[in-house]
Amino acid sequence: MTKEYLHPDLNTVALPTLMQALSDPVRVGIVRQLLSAGKDGEFACNDFPMKLAKATRSHHFQILREAGLIQTRVEGTRCMNSLRRKDLQKRFPSLLDFLENSL
Repeated sequence: MTKEYLHPDLNTVALPTLMQALSDPVRVGIVRQLLSAGKDGEFACNDFPMKLAKATRSHHFQILREAGLIQTRVEGTRCMNSLRRKDLQKRFPSLLDFLENSL
């Protein structure tokens, strides 16, 4: 059985929720790496250079996913993560441009 992740409809995500998810330096680092990967870039959870316990790492990805910032899909034994660029641009225009230029 493959685990499936739930992703919120971004129309239900408030800006404070999104900004709270970006208030942690670890999560900002995850977003920074995804931004640098380009439009189609995605990384497995273990591809992110973090010295954190597995549970803590998972928690950070969960917060980003629940805030609508990332999409996670399962590929075999790996969880692949990407930014929800199109959805974010539609709901929060220029947010990714701001993050890219401020990081």
